[in-house]
Amino acid sequence: MNFELITLNWAAAATTDTEALLVLVPDAEISGADALSQLITEARASGALDNKPGKLLSTWRATGITAPRLVLVSVGEGAAAVRKAVLTGVGAIKSTPVQRLTLCLPPAANAAVVQAATQAVAEASYVYTTTKSKPEPRSLKHITLAVPDALTAELQTSLAIAAATVAGIETAKEWANRPANHATPKLLADAARSLVKSAKTSKLQCEVLGPKEVAELHMGAFMAVAQGSDEPLRFIELRYNGAAKSSAPVVLVGKGITFDSGGISIKPSAEMDEMKFDMCGAASVLGVFRALAELKPKLNVVGLIPACENLPSSRAVKPGDVVTSMSGQTIEILNTDAEGRLVLCDALTYAASFKPAAVIDIATLTGACMVALGGVRHGLFSSNDALATALQAAGEAALDPCWRLPLDDDYAEGLKTNFADVANVAGRAGGAITAAKFLQRFAADFDWAHLDIAGTAWKSGAAKGATGRPVALLLSYLLARAA
Repeated sequence: MNFELITLNWAAAATTDTEALLVLVPDAEISGADALSQLITEARASGALDNKPGKLLSTWRATGITAPRLVLVSVGEGAAAVRKAVLTGVGAIKSTPVQRLTLCLPPAANAAVVQAATQAVAEASYVYTTTKSKPEPRSLKHITLAVPDALTAELQTSLAIAAATVAGIETAKEWANRPANHATPKLLADAARSLVKSAKTSKLQCEVLGPKEVAELHMGAFMAVAQGSDEPLRFIELRYNGAAKSSAPVVLVGKGITFDSGGISIKPSAEMDEMKFDMCGAASVLGVFRALAELKPKLNVVGLIPACENLPSSRAVKPGDVVTSMSGQTIEILNTDAEGRLVLCDALTYAASFKPAAVIDIATLTGACMVALGGVRHGLFSSNDALATALQAAGEAALDPCWRLPLDDDYAEGLKTNFADVANVAGRAGGAITAAKFLQRFAADFDWAHLDIAGTAWKSGAAKGATGRPVALLLSYLLARAA
């Protein structure tokens, strides 16, 4: 998609050459004499357009309006209200083959509003096509965002950030939405290499480790998960070098289970197809690096993706097996379906070699987090208050919110075992927290945060598909740190 930002008042918007005109109508008295203002005034007076945010009026060939398609949406105040209004408006337009859309933002639109509107247009018009024999791709190609006031450098910068965020989110969606046979660990590694190759910057680098190299690193927990599948594991390392070598990097660790059957502790068959989404953490890391390549902020970032499948076979790890992690800690695997923490723990140990400023892991880790927070907020756990606060602020700013949950030591009691240093599961109670407590054992040497995105990374039902979260949150955090 192509985005541009222009100055355009309602009088000019009425005569602008575009296939569709989407106007966000604020809850204020409309007094203009132009055709658009008059139409809005009459629509309100007749009751055809309610002032309640989200209410919509769609017309065809309205008198005095050049655009064949006109959609009016009442909007409340703030970026969140604009996002909802744009989702509603574009939803009414996308059923027709419109390629050029002009979106009139409310008066005094700020940077947050521009970003929210841009991302909402992309979200509402997104279409997955990769594995369809006769795909119907998204029709929207060119989006003009119009503000009634003079353009500022801040607004132009916000559009650039929003466009790069959209590119990152859609990269994450693409790889998360692909079926497992079209997104194997090898193909995920190829995607990372292609991302670097196509990037218009030398700041991006990629290295991929295979089974031999991972064995040499003694990543016993990671290898244990992978051993039940014929698909060989890959450990993907991405680097974005935007600052001096002496500047400590932020390390992002994305869980890359490209399909999770549960292993020997096999999952129920209902909705098991959705376990292709168990690599959404990895997909979000790819998305962040896609955006970094465009924005080129002044900081260093490392992305680590331990990628493998978790399948049952005669070689698969068994409940009760004990493995040795890269850190040297031994782990009793009581449940093979708690595999994400096993691949992450070795990646966290590896992350320490970068002497990081902070490490953030992103994982579809626990159904317990989904029960606790639903699909609205990511679960956030952190050993560092400043890091947690920064991530929470970034999430609020990006409309990609998280919620901090506790890490009291008492929650780790259930991870004790007679046969190893630690068990990989505790009881059902507080499952998201005990999973985080397991990971915390491997993150003692740096500032660390864990984002459990099990409830937010994809949607089920008729709207089934990846959301691309938390790419926006992570970018917001990184850009704030760079600034």
